[in-house]
Amino acid sequence: MAFHSGFVCILGRPNAGKSTLLNALAGQKLAIVSPKPQTTRNRVLGVVHVPKAKNNPGAQIVLIDTPGLHRPDNSLGKKMMAEVREAMDGCDLVLIIADAARPKDEDDEFVLQLVRKSQTPAMLLLNKIDLLKGEKLKLLPSIERYGKTQMFREIVPISARKREGLSVLLEKLSEALPNGPRYFADDQVTDQPLRFMAAELIREQVLLQTAQEVPHQTTVVLEQFEEGKKLVRIAAVIYCEREGQKRILVGRQGQMLKNIGTEARLEIERMLGMKVFLELFVKVRANWRESRVFVEELDWRKQLEHLVSARP
Repeated sequence: MAFHSGFVCILGRPNAGKSTLLNALAGQKLAIVSPKPQTTRNRVLGVVHVPKAKNNPGAQIVLIDTPGLHRPDNSLGKKMMAEVREAMDGCDLVLIIADAARPKDEDDEFVLQLVRKSQTPAMLLLNKIDLLKGEKLKLLPSIERYGKTQMFREIVPISARKREGLSVLLEKLSEALPNGPRYFADDQVTDQPLRFMAAELIREQVLLQTAQEVPHQTTVVLEQFEEGKKLVRIAAVIYCEREGQKRILVGRQGQMLKNIGTEARLEIERMLGMKVFLELFVKVRANWRESRVFVEELDWRKQLEHLVSARP
């Protein structure tokens, strides 16, 4: 039997559980997660190494998490949808993830239409079955409804948060992928630079600790990332769009910014396995989400190009 490998794009509406699934399958936190819609802004790659077994030669599943599918109304939204299209380009399989606990509507149809146009083989994951509270028969109408579309080679009920059904999913993914090489080394789980992951962990705390419109109108840019033998020094700017948002992010006597910094530092230390000194600043950049140039510069791939070109 030959080794199987390939690229699998995860698609779905905002808050369907795409990033939770990626983290669960990869076995570690690669994408930030929050209850806020559109938490994921860039495509995030995670590599799952399926070990060789008695009747299984092993597989390498390269998962690509994507921003939630939506109709964009600014430069940031357009960039997020471009991330989705780039992730789908050349992938071997699409995983559509849908919330099993809510009825299908026109936004779900928007997702299906995108996959139909791509003509890429697809599987459907009915996520959040843990919310059905043991009433698994409620899944049957959804399975029947989606089955009638004749779009999916498999329909798999799962709970990404509870890790239910994931072993079955990995088996089906391994079988569905073509014969192929190892695209990544056995110890590699992502292609993301640590500095990008650190910036995302800071943004995650902004999402978790602020409310209303503030999370959607903020972004994080690292200005310093220096790795020493015992300490990593990080300086980051949280950009927002209005002075009122800045006051919220800083908080009374700086308490909100201190809370964001403390929790983010602990998460970054867990990721890096060493001590971190983190400095946070808040700056106002009016309507940054409308600026195509600024939004493009937020992509870690662009930032990496600048870092490489700046080296002597």
